[in-house]
Amino acid sequence: MIKHKHPLPFHLYWVPACLLTLAGLIVSLYLSISHYRVYTDIEYSSFCAISKAINCDTVSQSQYSILWRVPVPVWGVIGYVFLLLLFPYACKKNTERKNIWSVFFITTFCYSLYSLYLAYVSSFYIHSYCLMCIVTYGINFSLLFCSWIIIRRFNTEGVLNGINHDLIFIKANLKTMAPVFLSFLTVLVVLVFSFGDYWNLSMADVPTDISTGITEDGHPWVGAENPRITIIEYTDYLCFQCKKMHFYLRSLIGRNADRIRLVHMHYPIDKKYNPFLQEDLHQGAGEMAMLAIYAGIKGEFWKMNDLLFQIDHSKGIIELREIAEKSGIDVNELAWSLTNKDIRLLLKRDIAFGIKAGVVGTPSYVIDGKTYQGNIPFDILEDALKP
Repeated sequence: MIKHKHPLPFHLYWVPACLLTLAGLIVSLYLSISHYRVYTDIEYSSFCAISKAINCDTVSQSQYSILWRVPVPVWGVIGYVFLLLLFPYACKKNTERKNIWSVFFITTFCYSLYSLYLAYVSSFYIHSYCLMCIVTYGINFSLLFCSWIIIRRFNTEGVLNGINHDLIFIKANLKTMAPVFLSFLTVLVVLVFSFGDYWNLSMADVPTDISTGITEDGHPWVGAENPRITIIEYTDYLCFQCKKMHFYLRSLIGRNADRIRLVHMHYPIDKKYNPFLQEDLHQGAGEMAMLAIYAGIKGEFWKMNDLLFQIDHSKGIIELREIAEKSGIDVNELAWSLTNKDIRLLLKRDIAFGIKAGVVGTPSYVIDGKTYQGNIPFDILEDALKP
């Protein structure tokens, strides 16, 4: 490789690389916090949850947002911290050659390949893009370019031979580098094995003696017999926010069973069963609603309702045998319910109620005749829970 005749001063190359790494760290920290809040904060919605196609929250909710028991953005934080630890050795002024940059190049090359993989997953599996993730892809490719330029301008041996020189440099500086990177590796191992799986949403233990019943118009309710507040929910079993709110409300009612009543209505975002929709987002949600309606007829609605929100939907198919085993309802009965016209009419009735109430998406909640999309304002619940 021919050395550049008149390279600019070295700091004009490594400073942008350092700034890009800091930017990547900041973005990854934001994405890590956002990922946590998506699963734990019922009112949270990231600023880039713009549409079906551009939605950071949808990406965070996918199974691909977790790698080896750690969220992908946390891996991003780890990766950029590793690069920052290299900089004190990579930016030393050396008249002969610039060290560590071949290692830096190989590392950012791996980051860039993984960025391509994530972009592929977003395109063909998640069908949604995260704007801030795209920013990190750009940062990774920019870092790859910066490291390549530095190698080209200041080192003559190229990347592969440069690795050997960098290993020699690391060996010569092992006393100073080993404590730093061993500490980093220790923290990494501890993190991987101790990271809490907050993304596995599960329902807290709910008392079994909570009152349940059927409203005058035939809808199941749970909670207070003489409530201070009645919440009518419209949900979809394949809707992530519905699942998050379901666990929250069931837990809330478990603690305040004498004050709050929850009435359930089905509103699947499944065009096969809900023809008023413009987009078909949750294919299969209609069948799940019919299973729940049938369970309600048998007096097992809330058991089935909890089950349908808890089972794994990542396979994209309804496992009737699994549902039958866990619900205690015969699998043949469940299969029959999916073709029963009367159950289909009951689902159609729920959808009609939702349209009349102004429901345009899930979850939606109707309280005292007013419809709220996405979640319930905290002040409304606060008033109901006052002594």
